[in-house]
Parts: sequence; C-alpha cells; structure tokens
Amino acid sequence: MVDLKTAIAAAQADRMKRDGAKNAEKKKRRSGADLGIEPFDPAKHHGKERADTASMWLVIAYAVIVTMMMRYILMPSTTLDKTDVLYILPLTMLILIPQLHRMVMPERFKEHYTKGTWFRAFFLYTFTFLSLSFLVVNPPFGDIVAPQLADEWAVVIEHNGNYTFADEVNGGENEWTLEEGEYIVGGAWVLFGLADNVDDTGANVTVIHQFQNTETIIESNASFWEEHGTDVGTWRTANNKSAPILLPHADLDMPFALFLGDGLAVGTHTIVVEIHEQGDPWENERTYTWTFSVNPPVASTE
Repeated sequence: MVDLKTAIAAAQADRMKRDGAKNAEKKKRRSGADLGIEPFDPAKHHGKERADTASMWLVIAYAVIVTMMMRYILMPSTTLDKTDVLYILPLTMLILIPQLHRMVMPERFKEHYTKGTWFRAFFLYTFTFLSLSFLVVNPPFGDIVAPQLADEWAVVIEHNGNYTFADEVNGGENEWTLEEGEYIVGGAWVLFGLADNVDDTGANVTVIHQFQNTETIIESNASFWEEHGTDVGTWRTANNKSAPILLPHADLDMPFALFLGDGLAVGTHTIVVEIHEQGDPWENERTYTWTFSVNPPVASTE
C-alpha cells in the first residue's frame, strides 16, 4: 500500500522531470536570433572588412595630399605672422571626408559606412596630418629654425698671456669687478658657439657692441679658436670656478670669438647678436641680447 504523501512527491518529481525535458528541447530548437545572437554572414563580414580597409587607405592618401599642399603650396606663400593657417585650414578639411567617400567609393562599400566610420576616419586623418607635417617642415625636407646658442656664452679677460672668465650672473649677464681704477686691465673677448640642425655656416651673424651712446659692429676672429681651442676648457673664472661650456657638440658647433677691446670702462656693455639665415621656405631670424657689467672696485670698509 502506497502512502499518500509519497505518491504526491513522486508525481511532482515526475512532472518536473517532464517539464525539464521539454524546456531542454525548446532550447535546442531556439535559433541564434532567439538567444540574442546576430546571425553571422561571412560574405557580409568580408565586404565590411574590405570597405573599412579601403576607407583607411583613402583617408591616409587624403592626409598625405593635404600635407604636401600645405608644405609646398601654402607654406611658401604664408608669412611668419600668419602661420596658424598652416594647421587650421588643413584640419578643417576633415569635414570633406564623408563626401570624399561618397564620390570615390563603389556602391558595395558605401552601405557599410556608418557614423563610427567617420569618427575613426577623423582621428586617422588628424594624427596622420600632424605626424607628416612635423616630418616635412624639419630637415632634410625643410628648415624653419635659425641657428641657436650651442650652450653658454662668456667673456674672457686676457692679461699678460693669462685668460680669466668673467663671472656669470645669469644666462644673459656676465660681470667683472675691478680691483682698482675705472678700466679693465687687459683685453676682453666674447666667446660662444652656434648650433644648427642643417648648416650653421650658412647663417649671417652680426654682433654689435653697445656702450653708452656708441654702437660698434665687431667681427669674429677665426684664429682665436685655432690658437686657444684646446685650452679654453682649462681656464677659470674670476671666482675660481670651472670654465663655462661653450662648444658642447665639438666640431658640429660654429665657434665665435669677438674682441670687445682693451681697457673697457666701468659700466654696462651690451652685446647684441643678430642671426639671419635663408631657411626652407622662410628666412629664419634670431636675436640674442647679453649684458657684460664692469663693476668699480668694492669700497673698503676699513
């Protein structure tokens, strides 16, 4: 004889077993779309990959053409005070990318292009243009920067065959304090080097010595470095510090040695260095203004 509770439990278990089998059968018969999975179409996927690849190369080619037009057409006709247009105008041309696709691409590719395509194309165009433009305005394709100071500049005082550097106050000023009198005992030389990313020898360098109401153009003495080039690094400053670094790139830097004169008077001597160079495509210019202060003797407190 079967207990009632046992019979009910057995019936429930049997029903759950049948329901589970039915659900499993239903899951087996459900399609990918019913499960939320898009059907995979190999032909459509292949077409989309080809369309995206064609779009990528079209955008790269477009960026190359725009960059070349900027460098060799727009840049030579632009003055230095309007250089912003060299980047603003090419970057605004990215709005033509969708229209360019509609004009060039075949119909079988156009159906695959969406807003995501334009978003990726805008980024690709922007970074391709920026990287290429940086490349074509620098050597060996261009030169838009004038030669610059190789490292430091200095004033050295020559007296009885001995050379002593003036003390550096800051990057633009050197000073020399007299022990007595109102004039430096000996001759003063300005030493520096120029470095360029192409050819510093092609630059026109003018150095002007200004003192009180006078201006004097001074020429570089090429023989100074030939005679003393190996000794300059061993000279000391008036405060017994090591020599400044003038030619850090050795033979790659163009050395300058300019004689300011004998017995410079107390006061502020201004040295103006004007650099002009025919670059590519512009004329490059740079100006340095330095100060050499000759201080009177320190008054004794005794």
